[in-house]
Amino acid sequence: MTPLRGTDRSKLMALVCLLLCCGFLATTLISYFSSRGAIRSAIIDTELPLTSDNVYSEIQRDLVRPVLISSMMSRDTFLRDWIIEGEGDVRQMTRYLKEVMSHYGAFTAFFVSDASKTYYHADGVLKHVAPEEPRDAWYFRVRQMKEPYEINVDPDLANRDKLTIFINYRVLDYQGQYIGATGVGLTVDAVVAIIQDYQRRFGRTIYFANSDGDIVLAGRSKEGGEQRRNIRDIPGLRDLADTILASKGGSFEYESADIHHFVNVRYIPELKWQLFVVKDDKLAVSNVQRALYFNLLVCACVTLLVLTLLYISFNRYNKALEEMAATDSLTGLANRHALELLLEQAMREATRQNSPLTAILFDIDHFKALNDSLGHLAGDRVLRHLGQLLQTNLRTSDIACRWGGEEFLIVLKDTPMEVALKVAETLRLRIAEMPAAPNEAIQISAGVVAWQVGESITALLERADVQLYRAKAAGRNTVCSDTTATTS
Repeated sequence: MTPLRGTDRSKLMALVCLLLCCGFLATTLISYFSSRGAIRSAIIDTELPLTSDNVYSEIQRDLVRPVLISSMMSRDTFLRDWIIEGEGDVRQMTRYLKEVMSHYGAFTAFFVSDASKTYYHADGVLKHVAPEEPRDAWYFRVRQMKEPYEINVDPDLANRDKLTIFINYRVLDYQGQYIGATGVGLTVDAVVAIIQDYQRRFGRTIYFANSDGDIVLAGRSKEGGEQRRNIRDIPGLRDLADTILASKGGSFEYESADIHHFVNVRYIPELKWQLFVVKDDKLAVSNVQRALYFNLLVCACVTLLVLTLLYISFNRYNKALEEMAATDSLTGLANRHALELLLEQAMREATRQNSPLTAILFDIDHFKALNDSLGHLAGDRVLRHLGQLLQTNLRTSDIACRWGGEEFLIVLKDTPMEVALKVAETLRLRIAEMPAAPNEAIQISAGVVAWQVGESITALLERADVQLYRAKAAGRNTVCSDTTATTS
């Protein structure tokens, strides 16, 4: 096994990063789009229809109720009998209208007689209507229409021209002949407040449009309010307007100001208006988007963590491989390949610093005989103990190497020959104290040489080998150098 080179490691980490990013991104985006689709489906299929139903129920109480009151007034036998009998006592009519206002909480109540053109109000006779008066056009429109009632917005003369929503109901006698118009009114401000209350409680934009698409009522602060008086004025809804008005209801979607809107439309026959309940997906999708960003951040952190762990693992792996490549597995010392690199560096340092450099080459005497007599395991144990002894007794700056078999090489930096000889002799004596077996000691023969500036590694080692063989020839258990020799 060889260590991963820098380029290979970078390519592998880039590939892992790409795979992690693609996997996380695909998973996150699929989750995001699925969640967004589910939210939109929930809005269209559940939220808006339910809100529309709830608003419709509220309308039944708040807006449709005046229609029912007007209908009741138009069928009231007292009112019809009073008209048919000639509109005698005006006080009876005013008491009747006051009772309607107080009992039902109407803002205003009225009756206009077709026979006398008199406009009766709770405060008395208000005026007489005339075809040429623009403010009376509503009455003559009601007189001619076929529908039983209409809803319109007009200033209320009896209340300082306050803008009022009137429910104008046709009154027929017992033979079905038209005899007048009656009804009640609600102030626009009161209805707008009701709509805004709907919007606040339901969290939706709510407004009402007539059959022409005119927005007749809307909350002031919401879409479709005072700035837009027709649904065709709403960007994105313009193209759907005719379809919506023709369909009388349903669910629709449109884009406006880069925001996706969902609208549920419901026709309210009592008012002859369409109810629009609108919700955009900005808030709902923003929560999903925040989750998306959070997931992407988590994915980025996980990817960074994985790459960091991968980088650390690669470094440890490479370091372990480099140590395996440079270290003898049995003794823990540098191996021959590492020694050459370290020795080249030591030579450069000695040249630069003009310092002495010496080498000790030794091997174990009669090691083959030891292996034959005690076995290879015992021989390995001796080599292992020898490696530990060298690591313990040498300086950290010194280099110890298993040169091969039972041969070892020591390089002593900044060490003259006389000191190197003492180190070699000390090692010889301490190694002799290592037990190979009971009553059997370990002996070594060593050659010591001093490096000469400019000398190659090969030349240095050849000279050390010569001295080692001199020591063996001198009877073993001996340290020899170019100038001297010592024996036990």
